[in-house]
Amino acid sequence: MLDSALAPHACHPGRSRGRRHPEPPAPTRTEYQRDRDRIVHSTAFRRLVYKTQVFLNHEGDLFRTRLTHSLEVAQLGRSIARSLRLNEDLVEAVCLAHDLGHTPFGHAGQDVLNECMQDFGGFEHNLQSLRVVDRLEERYPQYDGINLTFETREGILKHCSRRNAELLEAREPGGVGRRFLLGRQPSLEAQLCNLADEIAYNAHDIDDGVRSGLITLAQLRDVPLFDRYRARAEAEYPHLAAPAGQRRLLAEAIRRMLSDQVYDVIDATRAALAAHAPADVDAVRGLPALVGFSPDMRAQSQVLKRFLFRELYRHPQVVQTTDSARQVVRELFSIYQAGPREMPPAQAASALEGDAQQRARTVADFIAGMTDRFAAREHERLTGRRLLGR
Repeated sequence: MLDSALAPHACHPGRSRGRRHPEPPAPTRTEYQRDRDRIVHSTAFRRLVYKTQVFLNHEGDLFRTRLTHSLEVAQLGRSIARSLRLNEDLVEAVCLAHDLGHTPFGHAGQDVLNECMQDFGGFEHNLQSLRVVDRLEERYPQYDGINLTFETREGILKHCSRRNAELLEAREPGGVGRRFLLGRQPSLEAQLCNLADEIAYNAHDIDDGVRSGLITLAQLRDVPLFDRYRARAEAEYPHLAAPAGQRRLLAEAIRRMLSDQVYDVIDATRAALAAHAPADVDAVRGLPALVGFSPDMRAQSQVLKRFLFRELYRHPQVVQTTDSARQVVRELFSIYQAGPREMPPAQAASALEGDAQQRARTVADFIAGMTDRFAAREHERLTGRRLLGR
C-alpha cells in the first residue's frame, strides 16, 4: 500500500522511530518491508517449520506448525489491515515474527522452561521473540540481532511482566518496554496482529482437532460460533452431510467462520476509530485498545476457546504427549546446567564464562531455539531414553 493511501492513525514507514543501530534507507523497500525480509531470512523463522502448534512434529505431516500458523496469521492480518488502511507490511512483519521465541513442544515447553528459570528471571516466549531479533540472530558484522524498527519490535512484544518491562526500560529508555509501565497501547498494527493470532489458532485448532480424531463435528454442535456455519453449509450443500463430505463440510464451516470474524473485526474497529478519532499513532497509544471484536463475537469466541481448552488441549492423548515433552525440556535444562560442554562450543563458552544468571539464560536460549525433533534427539543422546517420536 502506498504511504499516501494509509490512514492518518496508521504507522507510516517514513515516520518510523527507527532502529537501535541507525542504517541508511533501502533504495527499493520501505522500512517495514525491510523488516519483513530480514525476518523471513532469519534462522529462527526457518526453525518454526519443526516447532509444535498443538500436535508434535512426529504426530503427522499435515498438522499446523509454528511456521504455517505464522503464515495464516499474516494472511488474516494483511486482509484486515487492507480494509482498515493500516500498514500491511508492518502487520505482516509482526505476524511472521510473533512466535520466533517459542520453545519446542508448544506451550508445554514454554511452561516448563519458565519453571526451570524461576530463580533466574523466568521465561516469557514473547520476550524471547524480542531477544531473538535483538540479540540471538547472528547475521550481520556490525551488531547482534537483525536490527528491526521500533514499530516491529513493539508489535512482537505482545505481553511483558512489569519486572521485565523495567529491565527493558533500563537498557533502552523510552523503548519497547515503556508502554507496559505506563499502561499504554501499541500501534493499531500491533493490536491487529494480536487478534489475528487468536482468530487463526482458534480456526486451525478446530481443523487439526477434527482431523486428528480427538474432537468431532458432533461435539462442535455445542459451540454456536462454529455450528451455525456448519448448519448453513450443510443446508446449502446437503451432500456434505454424508460421511464422504465431512472433510469438505469442516473446511466450508471454518471458511465461513473466519470470514465473519474478519468482517466483525473490521466493522467493530471502524466504529471504535470513529468514536475516538485518533489523529496519529501517538494518539492511538493513549487510547483504549481499538482493534477488536464486537461484544457478541467476543463472547462467542470465548465459548470456542473454552471448548478447545477442555476438549482438545486437555485431551488425555495430548496431555500424555505434552507430559513427555515437559520431561524432555526439564531434563535437558538440568543436564546443560550441570555440564555446559554438552552444548555447542559457542553456547558452552558463554555459559562457562558468565555467572549463574548468564549460564541459565544461555541454556534457556539454546533450548528455546530447538525444534521438536532436535530436542527429542538431544534428549535421547544425553539420556539414552526415547520419550518422543518413532
